Amino acid sequence: MNLKKLFLDHCEDNQYEINENQIYIVNYLQIYYKNNFNQTFLNKILKKNDSRLGFYLVGDVGVGKTMILNFFFNTLKKKKLRLHFNEFMIKFHDFIFENKDKENGIDNFVKDLSKESEILYFDEFQVTNIVDAMILGRLFKKIFEKKIKVIFSSNIFIKDLYKDGLQRDQFVPFIKILEKNCYKKELLITEDYRLSKNINFERFLSPIDKSTNFTFNKYFRKLTKNKNHTPKIIEIKGRKLKLDNFYDRIIKFNFDDLCNRNLGAEDYIGITDNCDFIFISNLPNFNENNYNQQQRFTTLIDIVYEKKIPLMITSEVNLDLMKSSKNMTEPFKRTVSRLYELTSMNYIKE
Repeated sequence: MNLKKLFLDHCEDNQYEINENQIYIVNYLQIYYKNNFNQTFLNKILKKNDSRLGFYLVGDVGVGKTMILNFFFNTLKKKKLRLHFNEFMIKFHDFIFENKDKENGIDNFVKDLSKESEILYFDEFQVTNIVDAMILGRLFKKIFEKKIKVIFSSNIFIKDLYKDGLQRDQFVPFIKILEKNCYKKELLITEDYRLSKNINFERFLSPIDKSTNFTFNKYFRKLTKNKNHTPKIIEIKGRKLKLDNFYDRIIKFNFDDLCNRNLGAEDYIGITDNCDFIFISNLPNFNENNYNQQQRFTTLIDIVYEKKIPLMITSEVNLDLMKSSKNMTEPFKRTVSRLYELTSMNYIKE
């Protein structure tokens, strides 16, 4: 399989700008593919090839990491699984809970996972949850021992994952496992392609005033015209969550209803599984005083982006003036970049 030729054709078909730094990454993906999926019988016997099972691609927001790894992942004719990392960890915790086998839980989970997939793909990988951080070393040690391949994109270098997190010393073994088992490549491009597109950001409205509220509500009425208003109740792990402003998979929230409550990734996955368009009003600017709300919002936007759900938002300030709490500065760059795309009038659910 000639990945470079396939990638050039892919870019031409989709009218993507071709960058030499992206070609550099594709050439390394060719090596990764050859060493993991296309080894000769002799090389397997002699173990001559560098068969690191992971590929970790780091780069700034909007430089094309996801586009490249999506292309590679979609090219593979293998058993494969792409999940948001939050979904993957929920899948793991559910397995442990349902099987009530804490002693051998990781081994059995990975055994089942290997039957389902030869390769995993985590886009925009990061770790923020202390519970997950404590077990990732043991979990990924077993994943690599089972010869499951894993590709990651992230805007955080491996050595900086979970930086300044609680009990980070217990997370260090996971860092060492990734360093040992992954090809590590950086995509160096200064331009954010999401911002350079000729797109219209009319669905991110600021400041919050009579004019923006009128536009926001007018668009909501337009999309929900002739749709049934039936509040929906979804159940998540035995908890019931009511979606009041629900119109046949179009839903409207106030920011506080989504992010100023004790909701997490499981709740946001449950909500987005039932939506094709989301309206969010009264997005605040962020600072140290609303750090928890910002963290929840970042998780929400990651899940919305993964599921390709368009947004319309009213906000205190424009996107380019959004601030951040100190500990969320780097992850929030990704959030802002994604909001530019998700609130573009050009962006529709596929």
